[in-house]
Parts: sequence; C-alpha cells; structure tokens
Amino acid sequence: MLKKQIQRKSRHARIRARVHGTAERPRLLIFRSNQHLYAQLVDDTTGRVIAAVSDLKLKGKKMGVELARVVGVALAKEAIRRKISKAVFDRGGYKYHGQVAALAQGARETGLTF
Repeated sequence: MLKKQIQRKSRHARIRARVHGTAERPRLLIFRSNQHLYAQLVDDTTGRVIAAVSDLKLKGKKMGVELARVVGVALAKEAIRRKISKAVFDRGGYKYHGQVAALAQGARETGLTF
C-alpha cells in the first residue's frame, strides 16, 4: 500500500473508534474510488446497510463536486423515505472538503441532520 493509503486508513480507524451508528441514527459513510463516489447508511449494531447510493446509477453530465452533491441529496431522500432524519457522519478518513463536503451539504439541505 502507498503511504497516502496507509495514512487514510489510520485516520479512518481513529474516526471509527468514536463514531457508531444505530437503527435510529445510522452511520453515513463515504467511499471514494478514483472514478466513483459511494455513500451508505449503516446500522452498526446489526451490521446491516440501510440505504446505499452511488454515482454509478445517477444519470446526467455532472462531475466532481456537483455529482457528489447529487449523491448526498439522493441518499437523504432514501433515508427520509425510510423514516430516518438523523445520522452520524463518517468521512472515511478523507479530508472534509471538495466532494466529501458537497455530499454532506447536499444531504443536510434535503433534511438529513448530523
């Protein structure tokens, strides 16, 4: 593994030591690959994924930060459909800027609080 990947894994481990999702307040986790962005709501007590959204299924010509915001909006709509209004944010060891911040902002604007 590269040094950057090791550092991100270390940051993520520190975050996960403090962040825990429940059925009432699941953990909103983010994963960024080189080409795509994924977001999930996870209940850590049972180990189940409540809702998941990625940019793979979203149509349109948006890219980067704009696409991340759309993913956040889609995840929040799915959460509200499942009667979830609060979540715990897990940035996955990524810095809170760019796509990560845009996804969080899109989810907040749609009605999800964390």
